[in-house]
Amino acid sequence: MRAVASPHAPLRPEPPSAVRSRSNAPEHGTFPPAPVTAARLRLRRPPEPGPSPPPTRLSRPMPPPTATVATAAGGSFLELTCPADFAAVAAPGGRFSVVGFGSLLSERSARSTFPELEGFRVAALRGFRRVFAHAAPIFFERGIAIEATKEFSSLSVEPCDGELIIVTVFEIKEEEVPAFIEREHEFRFLAVVPEGLDGVPFTNRAVVCARYSDEEYFQGRCQGSKEIFYQRYGRYSIDKIWRDDILPCRLYLRHCVLAAKNLGEPAYSNFLDHTYLGDRKTTIREYLATTGAGIMEEEPPESLKSRYGG
Repeated sequence: MRAVASPHAPLRPEPPSAVRSRSNAPEHGTFPPAPVTAARLRLRRPPEPGPSPPPTRLSRPMPPPTATVATAAGGSFLELTCPADFAAVAAPGGRFSVVGFGSLLSERSARSTFPELEGFRVAALRGFRRVFAHAAPIFFERGIAIEATKEFSSLSVEPCDGELIIVTVFEIKEEEVPAFIEREHEFRFLAVVPEGLDGVPFTNRAVVCARYSDEEYFQGRCQGSKEIFYQRYGRYSIDKIWRDDILPCRLYLRHCVLAAKNLGEPAYSNFLDHTYLGDRKTTIREYLATTGAGIMEEEPPESLKSRYGG
């Protein structure tokens, strides 16, 4: 196990009461009556970076942001850095909406983490893409990381003009927020506006775990402490969290694909065609047909079958 890199080295380190869309209602992952197709959702490969569309108008005023994050695609998002910041996105009744885009596409997985979640449903998130570029220590803990082939990446999302991903949204209690922040310690928390598959924006904003940077993570979350970083990452021989040269953890990718498939054809096709490797070019559909062929036929070990069963 190698020592952690110095700080000067590049470290990669009550559901809403008012709804405007059927997909924002707390039914169990219900799609609109009319078939949802890729054409209706206007899904497309991302163009060259350009200005983002204007922010969605909400039906009620939101508290002013205390910090925003500018994106390469243009525009900015409210960044939530501590439990108090989450008040800006609280729904009536004090619950918070969370966006699921990877393992949390599975309601079973979501409930294993948040047993008292409410309103699990399918939604869309415009202006973001899914990318496998996050070194995840949990895969080393569970013995399913393959270090020799760099197959130990989980998912994150990042702003990307012109993209749209199908996700899940659910509500958690206020008292669960500190545990949520701890669980997703290395991510940037952004306030976003999901929409129903009918294209109608949700009334309440939600929180999505987006890509961070190694330097920001080390200086902010780790307070510049090599010991904190070592306990979270260095002891797994990870000295860089956010990387573009790693591949998906095989069992995790299989789990996410199965979870998306269980949500219906629109979510399944969207995951395959709008989730990318770290090169931001190779889609998961392409990856599974080439280098990743055989992943979907692999079974998790008995101890992980429930956790990684889709």
